Amino acid sequence: MRVAVVSESFLPTINGVTTSVKQVLDHLQRGGHEAIVIVPSAGAPARYAGFPVFEVPAFAYRQFPVGLPNAQVQRLIGDFRPDVIHAASPFLLGAQAIAAGGRLGIPSVAVFQTDVAGYARRNHLGAATKFAWRVVRWIHEGADITLVPSSASMADLETAGVGRLARWGRGVDLVGYHPRNRNTVAAQRLRERLAPRGETVIGYVGRIAPEKQVERMAALRGMEAMSLAIVGDGPSTPQVKKRLAGMPVTWLGKLTGSDLAAAYGSFDIFLHTGTEETFGQTIQEAHASGLPVVAPRAGGPIDLVEHAVNGYLYEPGNNAQLRAGVQLLATDVAMRSRMGEAGRRGVLSRDWESTCDELVGHYARAISRRVRTPAHHASPSTR
Repeated sequence: MRVAVVSESFLPTINGVTTSVKQVLDHLQRGGHEAIVIVPSAGAPARYAGFPVFEVPAFAYRQFPVGLPNAQVQRLIGDFRPDVIHAASPFLLGAQAIAAGGRLGIPSVAVFQTDVAGYARRNHLGAATKFAWRVVRWIHEGADITLVPSSASMADLETAGVGRLARWGRGVDLVGYHPRNRNTVAAQRLRERLAPRGETVIGYVGRIAPEKQVERMAALRGMEAMSLAIVGDGPSTPQVKKRLAGMPVTWLGKLTGSDLAAAYGSFDIFLHTGTEETFGQTIQEAHASGLPVVAPRAGGPIDLVEHAVNGYLYEPGNNAQLRAGVQLLATDVAMRSRMGEAGRRGVLSRDWESTCDELVGHYARAISRRVRTPAHHASPSTR
């Protein structure tokens, strides 16, 4: 199979979109498929997994490159003649690729991964929220299949009038993220740094950005024998540091690979604070590492955290519930262990190999659907 992967984010930027795209490309390479990668210009490698990477003009927005419409996109797709286009978290660049596929008769699979409309809601933009959903609908209406990662995203997109939806979650590295990492030298040394007096370590991993709401960790202020560890960076770091001033916080910066695995291994509890996650990949990584998770009852975490089984869900904005969930786990080591084990069991079927096999199945269905109904994109009003 020949696949044109068009992503709004790629290396050197590290986030959920980049991680998923890398895993997909690795899987395609192992399966003997052919691929090209089209991404915004940001210093990406010339090749990844043996596949050529093409950069198109972009502008920077909140530390992210945003790809601009460019004739090069259709030319690259036309020259490669893929069997299917994979549009990862499509915005300007992905929308252009999907449209190019429509003109060239090439089916496309769009992966919904960023809550664009949630940004408008959070910033109280009023009518802009409806406009944002119109943009989402416009982008995805040309795709043969839109893959959504969670039940919450499915409900949002159905309400917005986006059709041809299917569920596709995310895989997790079950070998790299493992409870045994707690016993590694790196994790033990880090734990000695984070909890020199045996404190309970509450960890966060992710970007430090407005939508992540990391400042909600301030709800834990005054808890006894508690230490906070924050992995990640981003535009909100100065503001969050100010909100958490005076609390026992260790800022670990951006970590990857074995360093990130060791960080998870040094935590006792994983705290997720954002309410706009379409999935919640770091929750899966925490569960794979054997950690109980405290997260808001919103978006992707609803599907990942089973309340009182592998963690606790709190109502969005309810700092008292957030604190209570962490407090319960902090004072009960046996409960932490039991919930951590449940979290690990819950992700054992979600390795990246099987997840990407499922994705290739969606590619095949998109190709088959285009063959059966070649004119289904001609007029949105006919659907």
